[in-house]
Amino acid sequence: MGCLAYVYYAALTRRRTRFLAVASGALAAEGAIVAVNRGDCPLGTVHRKYGDEKTFFELFVPRRAAKRAGPFLAAVTVLGFALVLARPPRRVREGRPSG
Repeated sequence: MGCLAYVYYAALTRRRTRFLAVASGALAAEGAIVAVNRGDCPLGTVHRKYGDEKTFFELFVPRRAAKRAGPFLAAVTVLGFALVLARPPRRVREGRPSG
């Protein structure tokens, strides 16, 4: 969630930093892992191994909402990336006083 928040921060402030690259990479890797698991959290097998049948999101919201959390967060992530691409970095003027 922190990486996702930073993507939106970067889009709104029009800043491009190394941390944006790290956050974007982490989100892309997470998305790829979830896609390989066909939409399931990769830690679900660990949960079931120890007898917990609830998914991570079911700890916080009802089952019906938990099933929609993945697609919702995927859409929010894609929107964040689109905002970063749509808002080019701000240009810094030369001779501008600092402070």
